[in-house]
Amino acid sequence: MKRIVIIGATSAIAHAAARLWAERGAALFLVGRNAARLEANAADLRVRGAASVMVHAMDATVDAAHATMLAAALAALGGIDVALIAHGTLPEQRECEADLARLRAEIETNGVSVCLLSQLFANHFAGQGGGTLAVIGSVAGDRGRQSNYAYGAAKGLVARFTEGLRNRVAKSGVQVLLVKPGFVDTPMTAEFEKKGLLWAQPEAVAAGILRAIEAKREVVYLPWFWRWIMLVIRHIPERIFKRLSL
Repeated sequence: MKRIVIIGATSAIAHAAARLWAERGAALFLVGRNAARLEANAADLRVRGAASVMVHAMDATVDAAHATMLAAALAALGGIDVALIAHGTLPEQRECEADLARLRAEIETNGVSVCLLSQLFANHFAGQGGGTLAVIGSVAGDRGRQSNYAYGAAKGLVARFTEGLRNRVAKSGVQVLLVKPGFVDTPMTAEFEKKGLLWAQPEAVAAGILRAIEAKREVVYLPWFWRWIMLVIRHIPERIFKRLSL
C-alpha cells in the first residue's frame, strides 16, 4: 500500500492523480487551502477505493506551516512513500507587470513555496533512505516569453532547484521527478476560449505522472510532444525570438 501526500490536492491534475491512486488502494493525505473542497475530494476518493484519506488545511506560502503539515502526515500515514507537489496559480502577466506586490506574490506561490516544500520532503526521504518526490513545473519554465515570464520565471526556478536537489539526494535512493505539463484544460485555464490539439485533459496528465513515477523518470513533458516543441523554442536565436509574439 502506497502512502501518498498531495500538496495542492484540490487542483484538477492533483485530484485526477489521487483518483488513480485511490483505485489502487493507496493511503492519501490531502493538503490544500480550502478545507471544504478537501473534504469533498476525500469523500470521492474513499468511494473509489482508497485505503484511507485524511485532509490537512494549509496555505503553502506560509513557511511556518510546512513542518507542522509534515508531522501531521507522518502521524496519519505512519510514513510517506510519495509526495506530489501540485499547488500553484496562473497569474495574468500584465497585472504582474503593473503591480510589483502581485509579481512577488506569484513568484513566491509558484516558485519559492514549491522549492521550500521540495526541500522539506527531500530531506525526509533522504533520511529514511528512499521515496519519491514529484513536483509539477511547467513548459513555461523552459524559456522566458513576453506572454507569461512572471509565471515562467517561477517555474524556471523550480526546474533548476529540483535539478540540483535530484543531484544531491540521488545517492540516498530518492527519486525527484519534475513534471512539465503544456496546456491543460482545468479551471485555472478556463479563461482560454480556444483550446485546440495542443490541449490535454487533467486525467491524461495524471496518468502520465503515475507512469513517470513507476518508470523512475527524472523529467517528463506531458503530453510527450511538448518536449520537442520546447526544444525548438529553446533554440530560436535571441535576435529572432525578440521579434516573436510568444
